[in-house]
Amino acid sequence: MKVLDLQCQHGHAFEGWFGSESDFQSQLSSGLVACPLCGDHQVAKLLSAPRLNLSTSLRDPAPAVSESTAVAPVEAADDQHSSTMAQLNQNWMKVVQHVLQNTEDVGSGFAEEARKIHYGEKPERNIRGQVTATESQALHEEGIAVVSLPMPAAFKGSVH
Repeated sequence: MKVLDLQCQHGHAFEGWFGSESDFQSQLSSGLVACPLCGDHQVAKLLSAPRLNLSTSLRDPAPAVSESTAVAPVEAADDQHSSTMAQLNQNWMKVVQHVLQNTEDVGSGFAEEARKIHYGEKPERNIRGQVTATESQALHEEGIAVVSLPMPAAFKGSVH
């Protein structure tokens, strides 16, 4: 099993598990590999350190280190970036879950429903749905607050 560090063109980092390098390449070329946050299919493999499973009995004993040559371990910049990205992705997923749990999905009728709520024709409530860029601009011009929230591909469809 190969565990690869992957990243979409929007900078979302994630892991992919594949049977082999050829499995990864095959799935990538078939469009089966996609970012779990944004659904982007333009995915690149990041550099990652190999994991070697060595028995402790095969390892050479660590050389003695004097105080004058001791060096404090420093986390690599890439590790810090990956950790930060993973935390951002986790927080993003929490935000999306909160929005999904606290809004009503009105689908493609979002612009019409938002107008009815804004002008008092319907009771005020939290809604979500889809609008075109033109509809969104028109809503803003009417003074109706609309926030664009890209939904991770994992949440498109039924929510459990």
